[in-house]
Amino acid sequence: MRFLLAMALGAAAGIGFGWLRAPTPAAEQRATELRIDYRSDVVLMIAEAYAADQNLAAAVARLSFLSAAQPAEIIQQAINFGERYGYSDADLQKLRALLSAVETLLPLVGTSVP
Repeated sequence: MRFLLAMALGAAAGIGFGWLRAPTPAAEQRATELRIDYRSDVVLMIAEAYAADQNLAAAVARLSFLSAAQPAEIIQQAINFGERYGYSDADLQKLRALLSAVETLLPLVGTSVP
């Protein structure tokens, strides 16, 4: 009987510690910590989705989930990685098309307004 009580208390303490003192990081936090190869693959998936639906707002929202950096910077990193590690020409073309679309959203830098 004492053994079962000790097991139950140990299990409860372990679950309590896991939930209250050592919670799992939020998904947003884990996404920003991805290695460059995984992050590049995710950016490629976003570019493929953009190629299929042409929904630039959704693509930018998905990119912002990956990193706090500018979307164009995230895509450029993926292109650089893809060129270095042998992404297919079709994949690189999708990444470049997404980069081009995202760059149209950026305001012109260095222009003056009269």
